[in-house]
Amino acid sequence: MKILKTFVVLLVLVVTFSCTSGKTSKNDTESETIMADTKKMMANGFTMGTIVASTAEGDCPYVISSEIDGDKVMYDPIDMGDNFKKDGMKVWYKYRPLRMANRCVKANPVSIEEIQSM
Repeated sequence: MKILKTFVVLLVLVVTFSCTSGKTSKNDTESETIMADTKKMMANGFTMGTIVASTAEGDCPYVISSEIDGDKVMYDPIDMGDNFKKDGMKVWYKYRPLRMANRCVKANPVSIEEIQSM
């Protein structure tokens, strides 16, 4: 009897895992799509970032925070459109560094060449 119970449990486990192992979930498909989009955008010269707003005195009102090669960097976009000035907004952007004095301590000034929301 004990052998029969063990056999039934093993059979149920095998059937369960074999039925679900070949299926891709919706999350897997979405994740693959996001990865493909990320690779495409990066190949086209875009950088991924997040808009960060600040009301502190002497601080840049809006900066773009990104992670580049494992380091957190912040850029002060001097010419970003008003439709992108939303705290927490995720964006793809192309930029050009500027040779001018920093407007705030935490971020380097850049000119936005192209930007789009994620």
